[in-house]
Amino acid sequence: MTPIRRVWVTRAEPGAARTADRLTALGFTPLVVPLLTLAPLPGALDAAPDPAAVAVLALTSPNGVEAFAPLAPRFSRHPVFAVGDATAEAARAAGFADVRSASGDIHALARLIAAEAPPGPLLAPGAREPAGDLPTLLPDRPVQRLPVYAAFETHAPAPATFDAVMLHSPRAARALATILAANLPRAASSGRVAICISQAAAAPLRAFNFTEIRIAAAPDEPAMLSALGKPAAPV
Repeated sequence: MTPIRRVWVTRAEPGAARTADRLTALGFTPLVVPLLTLAPLPGALDAAPDPAAVAVLALTSPNGVEAFAPLAPRFSRHPVFAVGDATAEAARAAGFADVRSASGDIHALARLIAAEAPPGPLLAPGAREPAGDLPTLLPDRPVQRLPVYAAFETHAPAPATFDAVMLHSPRAARALATILAANLPRAASSGRVAICISQAAAAPLRAFNFTEIRIAAAPDEPAMLSALGKPAAPV
């Protein structure tokens, strides 16, 4: 593997700070320059259905949990199916009692819901532009999406020097591709490694001149950190 020390963290806050702390603990030098910023959608929770009309909640990110948290007391007894362990942890912290984690991606979540969720309508609070299409993956169940937050591109320039860049979502990868396309793309990516959470996050970067594009073995941050390998020795 290409030795890596300086790692560009592109994810939005507050997740970026947590990633930076983990990188530092592993011996890397994090460069926190988020390409996305997150904001709750005004009035979004007003569109939530009556809890009596919902059988199951599907949560696809800690950000969605945070934005939906004001309604947690009303839905606290509903079974919650979370895409991964971090989302499940956030749901429990928000007050949900019955939480199960798919420990994977949107496809794993759909499989878990199909196998274990009680019958009835499903409510999926999440991003305005979700990374996956849960209603399509669950054609036999009524699914209501509830957009509660949105991601906006920061248009921040790339750090002057970095060895690797971490892409936690396809949306972040598309934002990076826009920056690279506008700013000498071959020079900006040449000699660098991209660490992607999924094949979908890697796809926008294939046109550029990265030395290597590594896909995490699982769609979560521990697998992304593992893909970095060991840090290069300080110069």
